[in-house]
Amino acid sequence: MSGSNPVPLGGAAGGQEPIHPQPATPVEPPPARRSDLPARLLTAAVLVPTVVWVIVLGGLAYLAVVIALILLGQREIYGLIEDKGAHPLVGLGLAAGGALPVVMYVGAEYHATILMTVTLLTVMVLQLGKAHVAEALASMSGTFFGVFYVGWLLSHAVVLRNIHRQVLFRFEEGAAAEIGLHPDSGIFLMIFTIAVVVLTDAGAYFAGRAYGQRKLAPRVSPSKTVEGAIGGLVTGVLGGFVFKGGFDLYWPEASAALPWGVALVFAFLVSVAGIVGDLIESLLKRDARRKDAGTLLPGMGGVLDRIDSGLLGIPVMYYLFLFYVFARTA
Repeated sequence: MSGSNPVPLGGAAGGQEPIHPQPATPVEPPPARRSDLPARLLTAAVLVPTVVWVIVLGGLAYLAVVIALILLGQREIYGLIEDKGAHPLVGLGLAAGGALPVVMYVGAEYHATILMTVTLLTVMVLQLGKAHVAEALASMSGTFFGVFYVGWLLSHAVVLRNIHRQVLFRFEEGAAAEIGLHPDSGIFLMIFTIAVVVLTDAGAYFAGRAYGQRKLAPRVSPSKTVEGAIGGLVTGVLGGFVFKGGFDLYWPEASAALPWGVALVFAFLVSVAGIVGDLIESLLKRDARRKDAGTLLPGMGGVLDRIDSGLLGIPVMYYLFLFYVFARTA
């Protein structure tokens, strides 16, 4: 158009210098996440010998350790429940959870079921006096779940360690001698079970990092893979094989009651239980939007993060062995 003022090439209207856009500010990459493997290995190097020593020692010292683990694990599970907005009866839950292994120590899991029933009735009665009626269901459910999930399940570590006494209590006279059960058999069964669940966890961790491709349960724990689970099962069964062989060589009377074929089948089933137990705890943490249940153990999170596999593995081993004794002596 005739009335327009052309803009000179290379310049701006009115003789101003053209505006040159500045390059985008570089974005710093997020810092790489530090591996927790060294802390995990250091914690394991302290825990494993301590746990083995306490199992061999037995008695009241062993009972005290089981009670401490239950109380710590229960407090962590109640923390997850509180994160969901519920208000469990923590004091009552901890008292009942701590009493369960004591009842199993002086009796059997049958007597502990009586305590579980009393606990549930007490929770319901106490809930009547709480001000917030709207949360009654969540409070009662959360309180009793903490007692059952940690207290009841982990209390089986007491009766498994004292399996000789449990067999004498449950079966006819001569059943223990018939299968070659020794007073030290509980030491073997506990160490065997712990070895299987720990090596299953370790095998799943390393196999998943090295070969993991297919998600095992993506909505529950996106980091767990099918390949990791298979690796865990392999290392768990191999761990059972190694520990059965080691006891047969150096402490044969302790492991004589569990034949080789039965030991390997039990190792596989306990390994499966350990994987399921780990997934269950992952489900609880994911629902509460927590990465770890606690921070007590460096590199491993809380107590619940360390005993989650054993919470199912130990009871499974206990009832499998009782079934084996029943099948052999029926």
